[in-house]
Amino acid sequence: MPHPASMTPADEPDHDGLEQQLKDVIQDLYQVMVQVSTYDTTGRPTREVLSNEVKTLSRSLQTIHATASSPHVVLPSVPPELLEYVENGRNPDIYTREFTELVRRGNQLMRGKCLAFGQFRDVLAREMAAALPELRADVDRVLEGTGGGALSDRNGNGNGNGVGVGNANGHGHGRGSAPTPASGA
Repeated sequence: MPHPASMTPADEPDHDGLEQQLKDVIQDLYQVMVQVSTYDTTGRPTREVLSNEVKTLSRSLQTIHATASSPHVVLPSVPPELLEYVENGRNPDIYTREFTELVRRGNQLMRGKCLAFGQFRDVLAREMAAALPELRADVDRVLEGTGGGALSDRNGNGNGNGVGVGNANGHGHGRGSAPTPASGA
């Protein structure tokens, strides 16, 4: 499906036209109802008027069916949950608010996971470069490919060449930087 900003007016469904067609069907149904309620079995003009109203209703229904069946018109879809909400007499605004809140919470959770994985990537890269200096170029390449900067680009995380100095428990810090809380120093 094309992005809404790239859709041309010819691609967009004509919601106003469809709405007008629905209004026409409702009006035609009303006209048929009026003619049926005032129908005079003896008068010829009444029969012709009712016949014309039924034909008009038929044309309106055919028009709306053709519009709805057109492969070029994409009508908006309504989530079944929302329809159920309305059928149960609940306010659809409540559904929208609850859905928006659920999406917001999910986005926050996903953002937290992305940040945690990014921090883990950086710590792992730093520790790998410290333990295996011969792989430093490969670690830099992986970091750049996964959205992190090269170890040599990081300020305060290394000893000037991007490699931290490790201690016995696998944690460490570079020259001139403050000890990390995990190092116990």
